[in-house]
Amino acid sequence: MLAAGAGTRLRPLTRARPKALCPVGDRVLLDHALARMRPVCGDIAVNVHHGRGQVQAHLARRPGGVVAHVSVEPDAVRGTAGALGLLRAWIDGRPTLVTNADAWLPTDLGPFLAGWDGERVRLLCVRDPARGDFGALRYCGAALMPWSEVAVLGPEPSGLYERSWAAAEDAGHLDLVVHDGPFVDCGTPADYLEANLEWSGGASVIGAGAVVGTGADLVRSVVWPGAVVDPGERLVDAIRTPTLTVLVR
Repeated sequence: MLAAGAGTRLRPLTRARPKALCPVGDRVLLDHALARMRPVCGDIAVNVHHGRGQVQAHLARRPGGVVAHVSVEPDAVRGTAGALGLLRAWIDGRPTLVTNADAWLPTDLGPFLAGWDGERVRLLCVRDPARGDFGALRYCGAALMPWSEVAVLGPEPSGLYERSWAAAEDAGHLDLVVHDGPFVDCGTPADYLEANLEWSGGASVIGAGAVVGTGADLVRSVVWPGAVVDPGERLVDAIRTPTLTVLVR
């Protein structure tokens, strides 16, 4: 699981906590990612860099056995390819499922894995002609990588598109599987708010332990755990954390 990003576009929310620990609905993004990986993965590794102390502490509080390995990138973010290169010895010949911790992708990945030959790169995509990575299809945060593709990666900062996927597409060795369900890349505050509203069906989301005063009016808003909304206060298209409020306009 890729959870090392700095979350620059999601600021100022990521000044409070790393993107992987921003809550969507009833749990943080990292836990959503673990929930979709756990049924289909033998071992799970998580890479960390930005806010790594918070991420490691969160993982340590989870039940034992969920995460087999934490890959710390202390000096710099290695990118999607560099992260796998750093994990190459741990992966040790095994085919690998890669998923992004910052994608809200509530789906069973079993059908995505079904029938995979273990030799071709397979990517999960959504139809998005305006932002397509492969024609009208946009990568949505789940990839199957054969060992032959991982074995040649090094730990230097680099991306999987440049190091693997573009060449696989040119050679006709890339399988694109279309996902027709919900997906939100939580890259910006607007996207993050959208993911929460998708989770709730459009209702405001109030985190556990948040305090909402009498007469407060919440419209399409997110209130983080531990945050406070004053009595009579009105929030519209807003994200309230314990330390700041972000208005999405």
